[in-house]
Amino acid sequence: MFFATTTPAVRRSVYGPALRSLDRFLDDAVSAARSAGTQFRDEDGHWELSIDVPGVTREQLAIAIEGATVKVQTVEGAPRSYRKAYEFAQDVDTAASSAKLENGVLTLRLAKLVPESKAATLAIA
Repeated sequence: MFFATTTPAVRRSVYGPALRSLDRFLDDAVSAARSAGTQFRDEDGHWELSIDVPGVTREQLAIAIEGATVKVQTVEGAPRSYRKAYEFAQDVDTAASSAKLENGVLTLRLAKLVPESKAATLAIA
């Protein structure tokens, strides 16, 4: 009679491969966003967005702000094509916002629009 030792059964999670796949996907998405040449900072009164657009001049860029959406794109005939829309948590104040293109980096300083209170007081009779 022979006795052989066996290793205890290892319980594997059914979700293990899917979770590893999801982790890999999220890591790839984050690294792709970082390598895309876009930097974003959220500060108290404004957002600052820096976008790498080498070889493009001021005249070849178009920036459109509509509510909480900012669209940046190159015009036809530009040496490279760029088209992207960014959506923010609240509306952008276009009067207090600015854009600067320096050394191939477009820097947008987008002021947050403070919502006005439309509350009315009622007199109690």
